[in-house]
Amino acid sequence: MTEITRVPIQPIAKGSLTRLWLGVAAAIALGAGLAWAAMPAGVDVDVLTEGSGEGPKMGDVVFVNYVGKLKDGTEFDRSRPLPIPPGLFPEGNPLLLEEGALVSGFVEGLQQMRKGGKYRLEIPAAQAYGEQPPQGSNIPPNSDLVFEVEVVDFMSREDFQRRAAALEQMMQQAQQGQPGAPAQPAPAPVPAQ
Repeated sequence: MTEITRVPIQPIAKGSLTRLWLGVAAAIALGAGLAWAAMPAGVDVDVLTEGSGEGPKMGDVVFVNYVGKLKDGTEFDRSRPLPIPPGLFPEGNPLLLEEGALVSGFVEGLQQMRKGGKYRLEIPAAQAYGEQPPQGSNIPPNSDLVFEVEVVDFMSREDFQRRAAALEQMMQQAQQGQPGAPAQPAPAPVPAQ
């Protein structure tokens, strides 16, 4: 039978276990810090005027007034009033809050806003147009975008579609009764007998 050589285990020095755990905690903190620093910049929403109530959610139509600028202050877009009769829709430009309908940074930012609020929205290039800005725009590739946004109101897509159908019906009725529209020819008089 073989004999196993015994090696006595030395006791752990006082405070060594604490230093070991401190080293593990420092390594975790360093790893988390490096991971945070490596993450791409996200959308930044600064509140200029606080809104109230709930915010819009995916699928809603949000009515906004906005000005879009590059980081250097060059304006590239601005909302314009819509030529529709007042009262049927809120003021502002309607934007469908849906993936693919807007740049992803704008979708993310709108979900953090409230009705009646004014905000400064900063969108990094990766969440804006990236390397391929819209044809004919004065937005250079890989540009961060800055928007000043006022959320006038929002509604469900169904409510928006119902109101749009009512608007279309009103416009058709107006065209039919519109002055200057071609009149129907009068029937020929019947000769008296």
